[in-house]
Amino acid sequence: MNKNRCAWCGEDPLYVKYHDEEWGVPVYDDDKLFEFLILETFQAGLSWITVLRKRENFRRAFDNFNYKKIAQYSNEKFEELLQDASIIRNKLKIKATISNAISFMEIQKEFGSFSNYIWEFTNGKPIINNWKTLDEIPAKTTLSDTISNDLKKRGFKFVGSTVMYAHMQATGMVNDHVVDCFRYEKV
Repeated sequence: MNKNRCAWCGEDPLYVKYHDEEWGVPVYDDDKLFEFLILETFQAGLSWITVLRKRENFRRAFDNFNYKKIAQYSNEKFEELLQDASIIRNKLKIKATISNAISFMEIQKEFGSFSNYIWEFTNGKPIINNWKTLDEIPAKTTLSDTISNDLKKRGFKFVGSTVMYAHMQATGMVNDHVVDCFRYEKV
């Protein structure tokens, strides 16, 4: 049986699996929220499928997205990451990942968890949109502007409004599946 999906995932099996199993599912786990934050950071200016194809390489290179380890990375580890052709070797994004790990833990100290902090922006529950076509879905919103600005004040890098809206979509803070997608009702 053919399932009706959001058109952006096309036919690529990796993209379809991501769409069907992860995209838009509410995430409250700090480890997973950090993983998506890092992946979205590296995605800035690139296509999501590019990052998705390298996800396991990122997982290996960045110690399974362990922010406690990443926050402690030495200059040697930074240089090693710059030489790792299996990931996106952007010096500024790698530096941002390290400093974002530190800022992430600062938020955890202040709010008890990053999840408490980020979900406070939506009162702890997903925003359910009713888009009929992909053209209706925004690249950013007033809320993603607010989150972006707050994260930047807290020292985060590569967290512009468009990146943060993509993060909100990926982690289910907003349900941006089109209404005729089979996942719309499920998430």
